[in-house]
Amino acid sequence: MEKVFLVGVNLNDGEDYQLSLEELGALAQACDMEVVGMAEQTLPEVHKAFYIGTGKVEEVKELAVECDADVIIFDNSLSPMQLRNLQERLDKPVLDRSTLILDIFARRARSREAKLQVEAARLQYMLPRLVGLHAALSRQGGGSGALSNKGSGEKKLELDRRVLERRLTELRRELKDVSAERVTQRKRRAGSGMPRVALVGYTNAGKSTLMNAMLELYGSDEIDVEEKKVMEKDMLFATLDTTVRKIEPESHHAFLLSDTVGFIHKLPHNLVEAFRSTLEEAREADILIQVVDYSDPHYREQIAVTNQTLKELGAEGIAMIYVYNKADLVSPDDIPGLAGIEQEYLKAHLPIMSESSIYLSAKERIGMEELIRLIEKKLAGGYKECIMLVPYTDGRAVSYLNENGVVYETEYLEDGVRMRVNCRVQDYAYYEKYRV
Repeated sequence: MEKVFLVGVNLNDGEDYQLSLEELGALAQACDMEVVGMAEQTLPEVHKAFYIGTGKVEEVKELAVECDADVIIFDNSLSPMQLRNLQERLDKPVLDRSTLILDIFARRARSREAKLQVEAARLQYMLPRLVGLHAALSRQGGGSGALSNKGSGEKKLELDRRVLERRLTELRRELKDVSAERVTQRKRRAGSGMPRVALVGYTNAGKSTLMNAMLELYGSDEIDVEEKKVMEKDMLFATLDTTVRKIEPESHHAFLLSDTVGFIHKLPHNLVEAFRSTLEEAREADILIQVVDYSDPHYREQIAVTNQTLKELGAEGIAMIYVYNKADLVSPDDIPGLAGIEQEYLKAHLPIMSESSIYLSAKERIGMEELIRLIEKKLAGGYKECIMLVPYTDGRAVSYLNENGVVYETEYLEDGVRMRVNCRVQDYAYYEKYRV
């Protein structure tokens, strides 16, 4: 396991500096690194040549040697010049926050699309920094560099800029084809008439756990639920690949639920751009469910980061439900309506819900039915209840309404099937001739 030394700079710019530094340590751990030391500096502005002051550079060099650190990681993106200068002065491989996040994404990518997206983002970030990254790319043991032995897009150090640019062009062409396939799949799902709900939120907030809970309780009988579950783990960016699953709650409308990649503070811009086609699942959704780790003291900042990222994606105007997850781990005094009760009775009083938010525990399967009702309420504007008399000659209409609406009553009469159904407004208009 590689030993890493962290360097943070407090610029007094209103950002939560300590939160960012804590996250950097968690990102390093997610990359199988051991944090052995840390240095901090408060500056009015970054040093153009070294990011930190020249005196601090010498201090970091000495401390890193004392801690026997293999790599030094800065909690910000470094310019090509800063990276090159630091590499020469510190005499150790230097990485920045963006490179570390890109490396984690490379390790976690599983689908062909995710691997292509990550490799494209890494190459795009590396190109202007190729000289400065030379030492970091040479590391063979830990495999944590931007072109390590592990992960997608493995390349030899000797590749020059021309070869990298050629590979980047190839990746963009492949991604264009994959993106076209995803658009086709999205159109097919849209054509099914089924509402689309997307899980969004900060990394490690519990999106995958919520997806699995929904599948376990309301997954289709036609699928192997265990096989369709996504990986859930207490780790930053445990899953990257967007998955879409059909949820069929009894006596409620079925809907398609998608799990998207998590967000984080200072998420590299080129990574957001690379994953834009994947994240369009959120932009095309009828409802967004923002999963929040309510047990994290910094949850408000995480909500702000998520909302800002959604705004960049053009998804800020979509109806939102805030799911305050892991509410069973906080004090009852922190949950509206539960102040004064004993901690041991907390679970019994959950969930607590309002018009657009709910406090629950996905891991304990608390609040799932209530969340379904909240989703149903949000979707209600697009549905109408009516009575239809469908002739036996149109069995396809009966099948469609059973699959895409909520049928409360079915009666087989002499001249057709009488159905009391709650269906989409579009279907209400389409089957107008059968309404009674």
